[in-house]
Amino acid sequence: MHRIFGLIAAIVLLVSPLAASVQDAHADLNDVAKALGASTVKSIQYTGNGGVYAVGQSAVPGLPWPEYNVKSHTRSVNYDTASLRDEQVRTQALDPPRSGGVQPIRGEQRLNLLVSGDLAWNIVADQPVPAPIALADRQFQLWATPHGVVKAAMAHNAIVKGRTIAFTVPGRFSLKATVGDGNLIEKVEGLVPNAVVGDIPVVITYWDYRDFGGVKFPTRIRETTGGFPTLDLLVSDVRPNAAVDIQVPDAVRQNPNPYTLIATQKVADGVWYLTGGTHHSVVIEMKDHVIVVEAPLNEERSVALLAETRKLVPGKPIRYVVNSHHHFDHAGGLRAFAAEGVTVITHAVNRTFLEQALGAPATMRPDLQAKSRRKPMVEGVGDRRTLSDGTRTVEIYRIQGILHHDGMLMVYLPKEKLLSQADAYTPVAPNVTPPTPPSPYNVALADNIARLGLDVGDLLPLHGRLVPLAELHRTIGRAP
Repeated sequence: MHRIFGLIAAIVLLVSPLAASVQDAHADLNDVAKALGASTVKSIQYTGNGGVYAVGQSAVPGLPWPEYNVKSHTRSVNYDTASLRDEQVRTQALDPPRSGGVQPIRGEQRLNLLVSGDLAWNIVADQPVPAPIALADRQFQLWATPHGVVKAAMAHNAIVKGRTIAFTVPGRFSLKATVGDGNLIEKVEGLVPNAVVGDIPVVITYWDYRDFGGVKFPTRIRETTGGFPTLDLLVSDVRPNAAVDIQVPDAVRQNPNPYTLIATQKVADGVWYLTGGTHHSVVIEMKDHVIVVEAPLNEERSVALLAETRKLVPGKPIRYVVNSHHHFDHAGGLRAFAAEGVTVITHAVNRTFLEQALGAPATMRPDLQAKSRRKPMVEGVGDRRTLSDGTRTVEIYRIQGILHHDGMLMVYLPKEKLLSQADAYTPVAPNVTPPTPPSPYNVALADNIARLGLDVGDLLPLHGRLVPLAELHRTIGRAP
């Protein structure tokens, strides 16, 4: 009997530390909130410097996003009003400028990016510009901050399992946080809706926490999106409960989604320039079908674009949509076209990526393509492709030697002497002096037009406004 009791006592002594360690291995939201000081935090503002990367703007699908130097990055968050403001001062990091994301930067570029509730906008030249395409990501960024994780988890009945905290905000994002030593958030993994790829993974890592007036906050932050770096920040200053008052401008409230507004300009018989907002398209009527050049931004834009095209050319099917390049702002509407069985024409370097992206699931916010379950039809072209119906000819060329993208396409109508392209050249505003030296992207476009011997009268840029070819020559300081 004594031996039995001795054995039981020994087992108890062995199991007790194990039981304690198992208990310690489970996170508790209240303990995490206490460790962070989250219960006393209504707002937070932090500033740092490092590097930032432009998502969806690589020179070739599969390469990392292009990098910028960040002289200053200040994020201001108000948790009570679900508002966030990012203010960045960034400079050129890549030399020569390679890929997209508003390059090259001369001097400093200042960005002011905001979200409040279900409205997102940017401040451009002191004016608010709605940015609904950025809404889901900015909402995720707000609640993926360490204190935001705790507050959102409590509000959305998070599942706490082991050292992870997981919850979903329907129609917006899913989030899983890992709790590290000291009950501090060390990693956040999210799934966010994306117009091009359906769902896109975002991973944020936090470490080197320090105390700021009784509130713990990390001084090192790294982030990846789609598996590539998007942020590397060294935090220098943190202000808990800073005054963060973010008011939605009237212009944003009154017109929260300008992507659906389309202005139509007939530029030739059977050819229309569809503008409105920041990104444009061209509609070309053929004998028994229609070709659309560019489906940018998001599904909402493409739905409006499809409706306008059918109004302009009733009774003829839309057979092709030409994609200038894979950058997310220029490919964001392709899923809506794929849902209707429209064939996407793109450069061969983009073909595999777009086939996979347009066929990828969209579980966070199911879109038309996810609901249709259609297999996307994507055709890759090389340096040249000609579409003709015997009456009208449409010539598609690769813009060779341009650093913006290795597979950029431009569309030329020889009979009408019209040329459409994206990002190689965006006209400056009237009476504005062109930059010096000229953008290498602008020079590359002019060189390609000359190399191919194209007789261009007017340019139909997919940003900006219709201009004669002479305007491009003026911009780069070259005689016509």
